Amino acid sequence: MSDDVSGPLDAESVEAAVRTAGLAGFARYVEATGSTNDDLMSAADAGAPAWSILAAGRQDAGRGRRGRTWVAPQGSSMLVSVLLRPGLPPEVAAVVALGATVAVSEALADAGVPTRCKWPNDVMSAASGRKIAGVLAESRVEGGVVRYVVVGVGVNVRQRAEEFPDELRDAATSVAIEGGALDQTRLLASYLAAFRQRYDPDAPGFVTRTREAYRQRCETIGQDVRATTVDGEAVEGAAVGLGAGGELVVRTPDGREAVIGFGEIERLR
Repeated sequence: MSDDVSGPLDAESVEAAVRTAGLAGFARYVEATGSTNDDLMSAADAGAPAWSILAAGRQDAGRGRRGRTWVAPQGSSMLVSVLLRPGLPPEVAAVVALGATVAVSEALADAGVPTRCKWPNDVMSAASGRKIAGVLAESRVEGGVVRYVVVGVGVNVRQRAEEFPDELRDAATSVAIEGGALDQTRLLASYLAAFRQRYDPDAPGFVTRTREAYRQRCETIGQDVRATTVDGEAVEGAAVGLGAGGELVVRTPDGREAVIGFGEIERLR
């Protein structure tokens, strides 16, 4: 384990990270909340500007895809949500989450933990193959227009193996377990800077550039997978690429290409 024992985030360190990343929105830190995404979506509805940030020391009702909960001890994880107001059509808004996932992966590399992305929004340690971070993006679309996207990130930083529940111990890891630097302020600043400078959804060429950056880091592409869509349809085949909106393209044994917009992915042995 690294001997970098920098403490968890607080209000001062969150503001410092946001300044370092050059963001223009507000920066808030709370010791605990139900969900940083829920809180920031409420702020967005009230008119908060793009690139506003909310970080928390603990989430009591945090969630992942399909309503799964994300539980972490106080100060053990980097828990942060970012508000964006992208000028994107709804059909490509999901690419914002891919950009955030790559930005997390790049920030972890800076902290000494090489990672790969597992479609659609998990970040896995390249060394152990275990999950170290997850991303959840939630959009408000009205009248065919994306009003805003809130991107929540949870990164396991300080957890020891014995602190994970038994059912997660073989599947989850942390920066500490992987031997990376534990400075959450630096990790947050690195993530926000990568997001803002390289994966800003309002920058020219965002969709193409982000899809390609994600594709290069995506461990799912090239695997034989079973995909279960949100409609319950099971599709098996080879994951061969990404669609225009960040969907996973799966080629079935009969040569058909199925586009998976969202759902569960299981690697087939």
